[in-house]
Amino acid sequence: MSESTPLPYAGIRVVEFTHMVMGPTCGMLLADLGAEVIKVEPIEGDNTRRLLGSGAGFFPTFNRNKKSIALDLKKPEGVEAALRLIATADIVSENFKPGTMKKLGLDYDSLQKLNPRLIYVSHKGFLPGPYDHRTALDEVVQMMGGLAYMTGRAGDPLRAGTSVNDIMGGMFGAIGAMAALRQRELTGKGCEVQSALFENNIFLVAQHMMQFAATGKAADPMPSRISAWGVYDVFTVKDGEQIFLAAVSDKQWSIFCKAFGLEEMLADPRLKTNNDRVLAREWMMPILRSHLAEHSAAELSAVFEKNELPFAPITKPQDLFDDPHLNATGGLAPIRMNDGSESKVPLMPFTLGGDRPGIRLQPPLLGEHTDALLREVGYTDAQIAALKSHDVTRST
Repeated sequence: MSESTPLPYAGIRVVEFTHMVMGPTCGMLLADLGAEVIKVEPIEGDNTRRLLGSGAGFFPTFNRNKKSIALDLKKPEGVEAALRLIATADIVSENFKPGTMKKLGLDYDSLQKLNPRLIYVSHKGFLPGPYDHRTALDEVVQMMGGLAYMTGRAGDPLRAGTSVNDIMGGMFGAIGAMAALRQRELTGKGCEVQSALFENNIFLVAQHMMQFAATGKAADPMPSRISAWGVYDVFTVKDGEQIFLAAVSDKQWSIFCKAFGLEEMLADPRLKTNNDRVLAREWMMPILRSHLAEHSAAELSAVFEKNELPFAPITKPQDLFDDPHLNATGGLAPIRMNDGSESKVPLMPFTLGGDRPGIRLQPPLLGEHTDALLREVGYTDAQIAALKSHDVTRST
């Protein structure tokens, strides 16, 4: 999009009470699309700023294009400041334990009485029902929702290698907010939107549920599944390198065989169709693995790319910073890390008018926008100073 073209949600104000991944993802998506997103943090800051290990990158990944205000919501003065901000908002987003926002008087029922046009997005572990009292995590719902069973080997359930339910749950929260904004245009009224980890996970495994409904046979875990395609595998090749190779149609099988001198297999009537090759995998795949084993991954990549066959190197996440496609297409943008250093971060995986929505604001410092936001909702400098002296707020 050109600089003169406004982003689609410019002019929409979001006040978010979120942490970790799910809620922040919702706010990031809306922020990338132009909304003003105000992150309300506790005085000590969002705990996500201090995570180690697999959580070390959470804050810079999911909090770009946002403003930060620090408020102690355990004090009435902090809640009052939050209410003043909410009075200016189109959307409130939260992902705290059930009942937390109600204790603060910041739940949907309380706020919609003050502003019937307000859209309120709750990100939870479960939608209302028998499980909604449980504490959920991405890994919890992967285990109980069939995804870990499908990802791991038989008897060895394994969570997916990223926070799929947290991220997608936040995306569905944002989609719900977008739908509610459109509905508000039609009715003049806001509504509550709910998104949940468990239900998101069930949506992800629906294809396996429906496989059972269609065939009467339970889906096997992915490592031991019967593939729908004859050639669709990771191959270990020269010098122990690995590469994923596929030939998923009869035309691709023909091209593959001709490219690698396998005319005899191409002529074999037992391998004529894709379904024939699926049934023949037990004896076919060892022959293919042996035939390809002396080629390097680079050689195989070149042949597959030349012949427009599906292939993929086995890439580690850190290698993606140097991916030529991502760098050539603007898929990575400079981002400020928690320690002040600079890295790159992936942008949204879509374009608007040929451009990826970019970074307008770096992930905020704790309380970076506190003073400006409080002034905007009517606080004087003296009142702000008084709030700071009583540890109700802070700024950076």
